[in-house]
Amino acid sequence: MRIVIAGGHGQIALRLERLLSAHGHEVAGIIRRPEQAGDLRDAGAEPVILDLESASVEMVAAVLQGADAAVFAAGAGPGSGVDRKDTVDRAAAILFADAAERAGVRRYIAVSSMGADATHPGDEVFDAYLRAKGAADDAVRSRTNLDWTILRPGSLTDDAGTGLVRLEARTGRGPVPRDDVAATLAELLDTPATAGLTLELTTGPTPLSVAVKDVAGN
Repeated sequence: MRIVIAGGHGQIALRLERLLSAHGHEVAGIIRRPEQAGDLRDAGAEPVILDLESASVEMVAAVLQGADAAVFAAGAGPGSGVDRKDTVDRAAAILFADAAERAGVRRYIAVSSMGADATHPGDEVFDAYLRAKGAADDAVRSRTNLDWTILRPGSLTDDAGTGLVRLEARTGRGPVPRDDVAATLAELLDTPATAGLTLELTTGPTPLSVAVKDVAGN
């Protein structure tokens, strides 16, 4: 498969790129900064330099042309303010979904956040982040031309992955290593029967391949 990842230099994205390229997939990662290109090449991915905050839907669709799947893993990141939560976590996510539809890419996976809700109250930056993610998720779920899956991880850690997770519509709060988030994304890409699901992910008792098969069968 050819897979295009938005936010290609993110910590989860780089892990996912390594996994996918190791399994023989053709991977491209969209990045904003040219100096990040070497890290993507080291991960086995083709760097595509494009700023999703200023790009048109036509520009993004051109990158997605011919892809078999698209993964939105971009985020404004720590230290960013309310404005960039909106322009990246909401607007860029919606733009990427629009572009996937325009390019005819049906399989679409969005990395969201546990607690994402467009109506989430509060005035803190993290409240704005949850609202932005929730609005983006709502926009993705409205798409009838995408076979979408939304993944909402719990608290992200840099611990080594265990391969043991809890993956359900509602898991309750808990931590999860970025390694296991990336591995779950790779498994979801290979499991089209998870289309139409919004899933939460934490560390748990179940091998992740089994967890993905279980939710696909429900």
